[in-house]
Amino acid sequence: MMGAILILIFFSFTTLISPSYGYDPLDPQSNITIKWDLLQSNEARNDVTVSIFNFQSYRHIDEPGWRLSWAWPADEVIWGMWGAEATEQGNCSAFQASGSIPHCCEKRPVIVDLLPGAPYNQQTKNCCKGGLLTSMSQDPTKSASTFQMNVGGVINYTGFAMPVNFSLGVPGYTCGDPFEVPPSRYGETPPLLQQKHDPNEEPAQVVICSKHMCPIRIHWHVKQSYTEYWRVKITITNLNVMRNYSQWNMVVLHPNLQSVTQVFSFNYKPLPQYGTINDTGMLWGVQYYNDMLLQAGKNGNAQTEMLLHKDPGTFTFKEGWAFPRRIMFNGDECVMPPPDDYPTLPNTASTTTTTLTILFFSFLFLITVMF
Repeated sequence: MMGAILILIFFSFTTLISPSYGYDPLDPQSNITIKWDLLQSNEARNDVTVSIFNFQSYRHIDEPGWRLSWAWPADEVIWGMWGAEATEQGNCSAFQASGSIPHCCEKRPVIVDLLPGAPYNQQTKNCCKGGLLTSMSQDPTKSASTFQMNVGGVINYTGFAMPVNFSLGVPGYTCGDPFEVPPSRYGETPPLLQQKHDPNEEPAQVVICSKHMCPIRIHWHVKQSYTEYWRVKITITNLNVMRNYSQWNMVVLHPNLQSVTQVFSFNYKPLPQYGTINDTGMLWGVQYYNDMLLQAGKNGNAQTEMLLHKDPGTFTFKEGWAFPRRIMFNGDECVMPPPDDYPTLPNTASTTTTTLTILFFSFLFLITVMF
């Protein structure tokens, strides 16, 4: 068996995340690994298995899924494929006289995963997921995908090049029709904005018009402060009219996360990347309950509450700072309000003042920006 492994940083293939993101200190070992195994070879055909592994802690590949591409060094063609398919067959006219047409004759084939429920004779082990690869922390059993193919021609591995392209949706957002969204919830009824697109490009996704123009809104509400504990409520709202977010996750960086006592209705896992420093955690929905954020509307949100123990050595409510330092949704950075906009508690506050200020915390919104 002969193999070649290519390790690619996740940020190099996403269309929604800024290309300036080359390294993430919260996930320093993250990568996407592509493994190419040549099972058997002769002068005419090569049986190949290609495996994709998502070794990222909290970023996953969402719909429409991964798209894998490479450049053949010579005149190789794909005769058969199982567990995936090429998006274009290409020009196979040279084979018409033989009566047998290859699956793909493209010099640079683009391969996509098959959908669940594909015919059994088209499947292979660990295939047919419709593109979604979850993060290793969220679900290791669903963090890999595999397909097989039969390649015609002698593959020259010295000149073989395999540039990889993954897609996480279509770039750009535009306002859309806010159907089923009560006007009282978002103020005045958001307008409908028409935006023209290049006919050769995929259309932008549609979100509810708002000042921030972002598809996801995260609301951090300090709900109650007890003597030894405090409670925070988190609400994630989907403002994307045309999209459901499946198996979403949210990463929070907060100094008091090392003292999480209980999390209600969400899954929670700490992400201690640097030894004893445990100020980062990942939350995601419970399967078949709230692991999908449905299209914008009454069901387009998910909520949880966390109970955290107060540790004077690492965290207090001094100056009223009860908010996270960073928040990411599906790996995308959230826009944090300027520090001057945060409500604060005075150092010596009465019970009444404290209660009113904590209630005011509920007006803080953290907006996710898709680059």
